[in-house]
Amino acid sequence: MRYTRITKTLIDFMKDLSKETTDTEQSKTSLYSLKGVIVIIAEKPKAARKIVDALRTSYSVRQYRYHGIPYWILQSPYSKTIVAPSAGHLFGLTTELKGYPVFSYSWKPLYVIEKNSLHTKKFIELFEKVCRNADYYINACDYDIEGSVIGYLIIKHFGDPKRSFRVKFSSLTPIELRESFNNIMPLDWNMIEAGLCRHELDWIWGINVSRALMDSVKFVSGKKVILSAGRVQTPTLKFVVDREIERNLFIPIPRYTISISVIINDLQYSLEYQGPLIETKDQASDLVENIRRNKYLVVTDYLEHTKKINPPPPFNLGDLQEEAAKIYGFSPYKTQAIAEQLYLNAYISYPRTNSQKLPPTLNYKQILQGLSKIHVYNYLVRSLLQETGGILKPVEGPKEDPAHPAIYPTGIVPEKLRSDEQKIYDLIVRRFLAVFARPAVISHRTIVFHPVGLKDKNIKFVLRGLSIISEGWMKYYPFHKPEEVHVPRLQIGAKVLIKNIRVKRVFTKPPEKLTKIKILRWMEENNIGTESTRARIIELLFDRGYLKSSGGKTEATNLGMGLIEVVSEYFNELTSIELTRKFEDYMNAIRNGKRRRNEVIEEAKNTLMNLINKFNEKKKEIGIKLSWRLGLLKPPKHCILCDREVYNEDKQLCKYHYEAFLKVKDTYIEWRKRENIDWHRYLKELKRLSSTGKWVKDVVSKIDQLL
Repeated sequence: MRYTRITKTLIDFMKDLSKETTDTEQSKTSLYSLKGVIVIIAEKPKAARKIVDALRTSYSVRQYRYHGIPYWILQSPYSKTIVAPSAGHLFGLTTELKGYPVFSYSWKPLYVIEKNSLHTKKFIELFEKVCRNADYYINACDYDIEGSVIGYLIIKHFGDPKRSFRVKFSSLTPIELRESFNNIMPLDWNMIEAGLCRHELDWIWGINVSRALMDSVKFVSGKKVILSAGRVQTPTLKFVVDREIERNLFIPIPRYTISISVIINDLQYSLEYQGPLIETKDQASDLVENIRRNKYLVVTDYLEHTKKINPPPPFNLGDLQEEAAKIYGFSPYKTQAIAEQLYLNAYISYPRTNSQKLPPTLNYKQILQGLSKIHVYNYLVRSLLQETGGILKPVEGPKEDPAHPAIYPTGIVPEKLRSDEQKIYDLIVRRFLAVFARPAVISHRTIVFHPVGLKDKNIKFVLRGLSIISEGWMKYYPFHKPEEVHVPRLQIGAKVLIKNIRVKRVFTKPPEKLTKIKILRWMEENNIGTESTRARIIELLFDRGYLKSSGGKTEATNLGMGLIEVVSEYFNELTSIELTRKFEDYMNAIRNGKRRRNEVIEEAKNTLMNLINKFNEKKKEIGIKLSWRLGLLKPPKHCILCDREVYNEDKQLCKYHYEAFLKVKDTYIEWRKRENIDWHRYLKELKRLSSTGKWVKDVVSKIDQLL
C-alpha cells in the first residue's frame, strides 16, 4: 500500500520546522499527526525495542530481521512507521590524502575506514533499504551531541534533513517515550553542529599531529612507528607525566610532632598535637622532656556542638563514577558502560549528564512505588514516605545540563542483574532515596589539654569525639556514614595522667599517585572532553601504551613520558590546557547558537598550520629525540644511570637525573638543620625511605662517582 506523499500545506509546515531554531516549544508536533512512511532511528537495538514496546498500543506491529538485525513495522490506517536501530556511530571522518597537513576530509561508512567496524555494514544496508521511500525521518537516538550526530548522518546519507524531526527523552520508560513522540521537534541543529564540530576538530588535530610525529621519526630513522596525539588526550597525558616526574624527583623532609596518650576513667586515649611547628629534632626532644617531667595534662577547654549535614545531590555521571571508584574500585569507563546498559534496559535515566538536579515534573511517588516492589528497598521506601509525610522535595546541587536531568531510577523492577550491574543500580537507587531524606545530625565533642607547669600556652593536645544523633539520609545512603568515636565529658580544670609520650618523626609526602577517577576529575575541572568522552580517552591512553596500571594506580610509561617530553619542548602548544579549553568553549557556544561551526574549524586549521610550521623547523631534532625515546636510535652519549641522552656533560647525567643530583645536594642543608646528621647518614636515610623518588635513589646509589 502506498501513501499520498505530502500536501502543499505540510510542505510549507516542514520548511518552517527545518529552520535552525532553539524555539522548539513552538514547533512541536506529534508522531500520530504524520501520514505516510516514517522511519524512526534508534541508537541501539535495545533502545529500538523499547520504543516499539512504548508505541505498540496505537499500531499493529510486526518484527523483521535484516541479516540478523531486528527492525519493526508499526502499521496504522494512515501511516507505516519503521523503527530501525543503529549500532552507535555508522560513519567516520577520513581522507585519501597522504602526509600532513591535511584538511580535506569527508564522512564515510565506518566499515570502509576501520577493519574492526565491519559489523556496521549490515546496519548501513538496513537504513539504505528502509529509508528509500520514506516521507519523514525521526532521530530517536540519545539526546546528546553524539546521538544528534549519529541520527543526522544517517538521515543525511539516506533521507532528507528537511523532512526530519527529533525526539527528546531522558529514560526509556513507556510513559516518557510516548510523551516524547507526542512532542516531536525539529532537528536540533545547534547540537548537530556542535557534534560535527567536535568530530572534525578531533580528527584534524589528531591526524595532523600524529602524522607529524610519525613522519619526524621516519625522517631520521627510516622506520615506521605508530604514534598518536590528540586535542584532549595529549594535555591529559601531560598531566599524568608531570605528576610522575614530581614523584620521581621527590625527596622527603623530616618533620616533628609529639605522640601522647593519657588515662581517662581507666581507659587510654591518644591525643592529637596542636601547637607551633617544631622545626628540629632537638626542639622536639626538649619539649617531650619538659612535658614528661610534670606527668599531667589539664583540661583548658571543652566544646560540644551538633551539626546538620544535608543529603548529597542526585548523581551526575562524574559523581557516580567517583563513588563507584571509591566504594567498588570500578574504573570510570566500567561505571559508564554499566550505567549505559541499565539505561538501555529502562532501569535508570540517561547517565551521560552533568546535572545534579531532578525535574519537578518527575513523578517521584510513582518511582518509589516501583522501588518498593524490590525486597531490599521496601523498608527504606516505607520509612522515607513516613518521615517525609509524602512531601518529596529533593536536595539538588549547582550543576545543570541543558539536555538531561540528574540520574534517577525509573522504578521499573530490574530482572537478573549481574553482580556489578547490581552494585551500580544500588548506588543510584540509594542516592535517589537519600536526596528526599532529612539531614543527618552529628554531635562533635572536642577536649583541649595543656601540659601542667608549661609556660608556653600555645602547646595544646586535642581529643575529638563524634556520635550520630540522627542518621537522616545516611540510613538510605550509608556510604558516607562516619565512624563514631566516643569520648568522655570532662570539666575544665580536670587533670589526666600521661601514659606515654615520645617524639614522633614524620616526613613530607610525595604527590599522591593518580587513579583513573582522579584523572577524570582533573579533566572535568579543566573543562576538557565531555561526560561521554572522558573515560574513553583515559582508556585510549592505556591502549596506546602511554599509561599503565600498578597496584590500582596509574603511572606514565617511558613511551608516554618520552612523547610528552619531546612535544613539550618543541610543540608546547599541543599540551596546552588553555588551547584545548578554548575550543571546548567554542563548541559550547555553537550548541548555544552563538558561534558557527565553519568559523571554529577555520580557526583550528589556522592554529594547527602555525604549530605545524614551527614543528617543521625542528623536525629533525624532534625525530632524533623521539627515536631515542623509542629505542630506534642510540644517543651518542647516554646517561650513566639510564638510556636517555646526556644533558650535563660534567656529570654524564640526563636532564632528570641531573635535576635529582642537584636536589640531593640542596636538600641536605634542610636535613642537616633539622636532624643534625652527617652527609652519609642523610644518604642512608634517603635510600631507606620508600617515598624517596626513583631518580633520587638512582643518584644516591652512584653519589660517590658523581661528586
